Amino acid sequence: MTDHTPGSGDQPEEPTPRPESSSAGTGDTSPAGVPSQQPHAQRPDPENPYARPPEGQPAYAAQPSQDQQSYAAQGAQPHATQQQPWGHTAVLPQQSSGRRGGLVAGVAALALVCGLVGGGVGGYVGYQFGGDRAPSVSSLDQQRPARSVSTAPQGSVQQVADKVLPSVVQLQLVTARGAGEGSGIVISDDGYILTNNHVVDSGGAGSRLTAMFHDGRTAKVRVVGTDPKSDLAVVKADITGVTPAELGRSDDLPVGAPVVAIGSPFGLSGTVTSGIISAKDRPVRAGGENGSEDTVLNALQTDAAINPGNSGGPLVDMDGNVVGINSAIYSPGNSQSQAGSVGLGFAIPIDQAWRIATELKDHGSATQTTLGVLIGVGDQPGALVRNVVPGGPAEQAGVREGDLITKVDDRLIQDPDSLVAAVRSHAPGDRVTITLSGVGGERTVDATLVGQR
Repeated sequence: MTDHTPGSGDQPEEPTPRPESSSAGTGDTSPAGVPSQQPHAQRPDPENPYARPPEGQPAYAAQPSQDQQSYAAQGAQPHATQQQPWGHTAVLPQQSSGRRGGLVAGVAALALVCGLVGGGVGGYVGYQFGGDRAPSVSSLDQQRPARSVSTAPQGSVQQVADKVLPSVVQLQLVTARGAGEGSGIVISDDGYILTNNHVVDSGGAGSRLTAMFHDGRTAKVRVVGTDPKSDLAVVKADITGVTPAELGRSDDLPVGAPVVAIGSPFGLSGTVTSGIISAKDRPVRAGGENGSEDTVLNALQTDAAINPGNSGGPLVDMDGNVVGINSAIYSPGNSQSQAGSVGLGFAIPIDQAWRIATELKDHGSATQTTLGVLIGVGDQPGALVRNVVPGGPAEQAGVREGDLITKVDDRLIQDPDSLVAAVRSHAPGDRVTITLSGVGGERTVDATLVGQR
C-alpha cells in the first residue's frame, strides 16, 4: 500500500498519481518537500585568538549545506559577524626597555591589589551591616496548595479535553502479522464505537481487537460493520457504562475555526493537540489499497497534529462536539518507515460519517452516493464524462458522453477526484445542479443522486 494513513496498523498515506480514467476520480497533489539548510561556522585560529580574519571574510561566516531530507524544518540561522575577544582586535605593544616593562607590570600589580582590597573592605562592611537582616524566603519551604488552581475557562482546549477524553478509546489490533493501534469514538453507553475501516481491517482469522477506555478499563471488541469506500467502521465493545461523545455538524464549519484532535498517536493514548480548520472540501485518499478511487474523501484539512495512531479519533470544535473523524496525513517522501505530522491532517466530515455510522450500526453495511457516470481527465479543468450509466441519475438528467462537468451546485470541479468528493459529500436522494461544458456550450442540469451498496 502506498498511501499513508495515521492508523498505526499501516503506514500514513502519500498522494498517488492520478489514473487516466476512473469511475470515482484520483487523488489530489500534495506540496513538494523543502530542503533544509544547516550552517557550518568558520572558527578563529585557536593558536592566535587575536588574529584578524582574511580580508573580506567575516569571523564565523556561515556556510550552509543542503540537507537531503525533504520537508524538514529550516535550520538555525547563521550567526552574524562577531568581534574578536574583549570587544576589539587587540595589538600587543612592543616593549623597548626592561624598566618600562617593569613599570607596566607594577601598575598592573597595584591595580590587582586595589581590587582585592576593595573587595575585602566591601565584604567586611556588608557583613557588619547585614547582621540584623530578615531571614530568607524559599519556595521549597512553602506549603503546596491542596489542588491545582488552574480552572478551565469556557471554550478553552483544557475544557474541551475534560469533556471529550472520556469518550475516546484506544483500539489495539493483534494479528498473526503483528500488532497496531488506532483510536475510536464511543457513540453509545453500551459500547458501540465509531472508527476508521483501516484501523480494524486486515485482521483476518485469529486476530484480536481490544478497546482501552479512558477510565482504564479494557474490553474485547467485535466488528459490527465496515465501509472501505468511506473508510469508516463501527465496532462493539463488551462493556457498559461508558460515555458517548456529542456529535456536531460540519456543513457550516468555517475555515480558520479552532479545533482539537484527540487520539493515540504512536500508542500514546489520550493525547490532545489543537489547531484550526485549514481548508474544507479537500479531495484526498485514505485507507484504500494502492490508493484506489474507492477511498476518495471530501475531507476537512487541519493543522492540529495528527500522527499514526490518531486514525478513528475525533476532531472536535471548541464546544466539544465531534466535527470530523481523523483519517489521513500527508507524508512527504517515500523512504520513511513511519511518517509523522507536518501540519497537513485530514478528517472525514461528521455530516457524512453520521449517516454512514448509522447504517453500519443498524445494518452492518452502508450505501454510497452516486451520479452514474464514468469519468476521466480532460484537457481542461473539470471531470470528463467517459460513459453514462444507463438509467442512472446522470442519464435521466441529460448528461452526455463527452460532457465536461465543471460544477456541482456552487462547488468548482477541477478534476475527477473533485467530482467524486462532491458527490459523496451528499446523501442518496439529494438533488444537485450540475454545470456542464460541451459541444453546445455551457448548460446546467438537475440530478437526483442515488445510493448503491
